[in-house]
Amino acid sequence: MNRRNFIRNSSVAASAALLTNSLSGFSMEAKSKFKLGLQLFTIRDAMKKDPELTLKSVAKMGYEDLETYGMGENGRFYYDMPTADFRRLLGDLGLTTSSGHYDLHKYMNSPENEMLNYVDSCIAGASSIGQNYITWPWLAPEDRTLDKFLSLARKLNLIGEHVSKAGLKLAYHNHDFDFADLGGRSGYDIIMEETDPDLVKLQIDLYWAVRASKHDPAYYFEKQPGRFEMWHIKDMDRVTQDYTELGNGTIDYKPILKHVKLSGMKYYYLEQGGNFSTGDAMDSITQSIQFFKKNLQKLV
Repeated sequence: MNRRNFIRNSSVAASAALLTNSLSGFSMEAKSKFKLGLQLFTIRDAMKKDPELTLKSVAKMGYEDLETYGMGENGRFYYDMPTADFRRLLGDLGLTTSSGHYDLHKYMNSPENEMLNYVDSCIAGASSIGQNYITWPWLAPEDRTLDKFLSLARKLNLIGEHVSKAGLKLAYHNHDFDFADLGGRSGYDIIMEETDPDLVKLQIDLYWAVRASKHDPAYYFEKQPGRFEMWHIKDMDRVTQDYTELGNGTIDYKPILKHVKLSGMKYYYLEQGGNFSTGDAMDSITQSIQFFKKNLQKLV
């Protein structure tokens, strides 16, 4: 090979390598390491009517990971489908489910053995569809006192230990009532201070944290870095302070998303409990994912 051909071929090879590296770098930057999640309670009516058709639409929109809610019986744990069929449907659509909201709150005042029997059912269900987390989602109004929160903390530690032995994790999900003052402490203070961080992870609902807490979410992340392994992301209506589609409300997620690493976030779910702008929850999750992909996903 003469000198001219050598230089020309070397230049072509170098250009090709540079282009390949650039494209590789672009794809790595464009692809978030976190799956784009959806809490299925948002579309509960559609899931009740036709879960298979609904999940096909969800997957087509670009959602990748799901959080379930509730649990049935007799092998039909999820959306009145045989559990094996639900798992197969998720696989066929390229979807996963990493967490479920289970009805643990219904056992708040039950004997310990009854509560743990239900926890065992949750473990069986979660394990059968590949979930990593069993999440405590709610407290009845009568269970929101100081004494009840202290009792809850003890129960969460117990359940967390039980769940961890099965290779899963327990998480607690907050609402507005968790931030109410109970004589110098809030319920959320109690959960954070009285539960073992190794046994009880936190799923922070950022809508409720912004609306009801006197602190910025970063305040909690800084108090217990790495504990907030799951986030719920939803927006707040400018007038009513109710739920609304992402981008329609007042919550600026850009500064919050700067704290992903500090918080320890591993999964996030877009959610909207109601107040759908067109009256159709499927329209709302379409609007929210479009806004999230365009404006926020690159920050995660």
